[in-house]
Amino acid sequence: MWLQRPALFTLIALSVQLTACGGGSDDSLEEAAGKPNTFPPATNALDDFQSGTTGDSNNSSGLAANEVRVSLEVPAAIAPDGEETRRNLRLVTPDRIDVYRSNHTLARLASVDVDLRSEGNGRHVITFSDGQPLGPDVIIEASFGNTVFRSLAADEDRDIKVNPFSEFLIRDVLSTYSAAEFDQVMSCVNSGEDNLCLNKYVWSTLADQVHDFEIEIPSNLDGAGTLALLGERRDFVSYTADMASFALLDSASAGTISASSVDFNSVLLGIELGQSFLEPNLGAPGQWGVRIAQEELLQDENGSAHVYPALTLTSFNVFDINVTSVTGDIPYRRETLVQTAGNDFLSRGNETWDLNTHATAPGAATLQDAVRLVTGRAFYQSITGQDSSRVIGWTRNPFFLDAFVADGDTTPSQVLAGYFSAGKAIELERQGDQLKRLQTLDDHYLSAIELNLARAEDFSLDTLDGKTYNVMTLGLELNQNLASPFVAESAIGTWTVNGSSISRNLTTQVLSRDGSGTVASQVGARVGGHSLTLREAQLSSGPQQIGRLNLDSDGIGASTPDGNLLAFNLDDSEIGDGLVVAGQQFPGLAPTSGSYRVQGVALGLAANSNLLSHYQDATLTLTSSTTATLATAGLTVEHTVASSKVSTPTAMASADIALSYADLGNGQISFTDGVQVLTGFVTADHQSLFLRLVNNSGARQELGLLLATRLP
Repeated sequence: MWLQRPALFTLIALSVQLTACGGGSDDSLEEAAGKPNTFPPATNALDDFQSGTTGDSNNSSGLAANEVRVSLEVPAAIAPDGEETRRNLRLVTPDRIDVYRSNHTLARLASVDVDLRSEGNGRHVITFSDGQPLGPDVIIEASFGNTVFRSLAADEDRDIKVNPFSEFLIRDVLSTYSAAEFDQVMSCVNSGEDNLCLNKYVWSTLADQVHDFEIEIPSNLDGAGTLALLGERRDFVSYTADMASFALLDSASAGTISASSVDFNSVLLGIELGQSFLEPNLGAPGQWGVRIAQEELLQDENGSAHVYPALTLTSFNVFDINVTSVTGDIPYRRETLVQTAGNDFLSRGNETWDLNTHATAPGAATLQDAVRLVTGRAFYQSITGQDSSRVIGWTRNPFFLDAFVADGDTTPSQVLAGYFSAGKAIELERQGDQLKRLQTLDDHYLSAIELNLARAEDFSLDTLDGKTYNVMTLGLELNQNLASPFVAESAIGTWTVNGSSISRNLTTQVLSRDGSGTVASQVGARVGGHSLTLREAQLSSGPQQIGRLNLDSDGIGASTPDGNLLAFNLDDSEIGDGLVVAGQQFPGLAPTSGSYRVQGVALGLAANSNLLSHYQDATLTLTSSTTATLATAGLTVEHTVASSKVSTPTAMASADIALSYADLGNGQISFTDGVQVLTGFVTADHQSLFLRLVNNSGARQELGLLLATRLP
């Protein structure tokens, strides 16, 4: 049967908020650190790692609808004897809990009618007389010695962690609203049956998802130092800022898909740069990685089922609001390449990394102006090696989805997006029925491009026959046994389909690092052909053709129902593991105006460094038939080879780059500023641009793939 992996369907749960009173404390930091703090057994994410849940384990059992559970987590430097939990934080019993109403100034404006009771294990339950608040106007404040952290009462899973992450959300994000913006958000939250606001629950989702971030807090940092560290994590900062802006989306431009349900075949390319701790004798080297979508066969004593990489958009009514729910499950294969300080290389593939999955927790999204799908997305944890000597738990940070939706809200044929998500591989130890977190095996920072093409019933190759396509590829070959252990190749050119055959004419750009660490770049060509066949899907109703395709023996992908856009994942192909995207040629002119959101990935190699750049919130503006401007924005991660240091995500340098723009005919286009060269194609509807980035001008050479999609 065709399925997506079973998952708990937590849409946008109502949030609950707390107010309490307790004894104050003037104890110094040193006195607080010396307090005994032992708890009886209770849910703790440190020893409660589960697949199919997010990293922020839910401890809301036994609560009434108007109740929330509250716990306080502080950095280890403040309470070294506290109960250890995720992210090197410590659970402590708060000296005082207060709940009050506030606004964008974060001032105490009024008390909130609540009851507070202790559960005797450092956790408290707050009961709201008027129901759990939904907006950012009610704050829970908890203190331990001189340390005071705050959290919003609007947390969708009702298990509220008061800690540096929740404090950052209030101090550094909520406080950026103007008075008018705060009133706008609260007007949406307070909207009634006659004028329900689609973004009513954004802040409760945001308050919950900040706790899914796996950012380790060093043991030497106090509260101020921890908040400063979070402020330096660009992925965390940009996610919270994007979600706060999302909450301001006005009702006039916010909508939902009108179709009850639309299924998409998914193609994924993930490029990662991180740090490996798997082999301590290697000295924690830097690590490249590549991920591609795969099919998965699930088998047990009851039979078998196929999991196909997929995304589903569903429209239904909840809380009297018509909602678009987004859920996805993409099984993927991973390969990695370690580079040590001494330029030794070690590649790992299926023998080390089991088939894994990118499964996103279901959640509500807004269709902005019938063009862009926006929402905050949280990944489920996953576990590999369940029956092996090494059990690995995988965690991934949330990301902000801003995806392009083709063909409007009635029959969307494409959902195209790029996103960035950091994560960890963590060794797990089985303790009875639970899995306890041990040491981190790797930190990874992932730039992903996800192409979701609508499923087509009874798809036929006749749909593609006779068409000519503009084509772009990006692949990585990571193999310690080759003269160049790291090879990235991108090709552009054309395909012509004739029945089940493809003739190709591609020019290539190759970026490589050889066994001595030397970087090289060269051009080439790939000509010849491919075979193209249908790939039957096994559905619950029986075998069907749903638009899935084979490209030779090493490519699996899909087509849109009309055959205008094709995408494939390559597995151990002539260019390694990667992505192919093909858009049908058209005879008309390329666009000469419009703004496009730019998302995508670029890989940079220099003599002593590797660089991963993720384009996010960047904008390409066409100003004429010959000029354009690229406003750069995004994240970068750098591996310094000699010191085996890998930076956490930092902001990409912002710049407005003037580009010369050329229409090369048949949908082919190019941009350049004399340093960077962007070459690729535009789709016939002028809505999407696929561009190869090449920069060979400096000490660092770059190669990448960018997706530019129309803004409203």
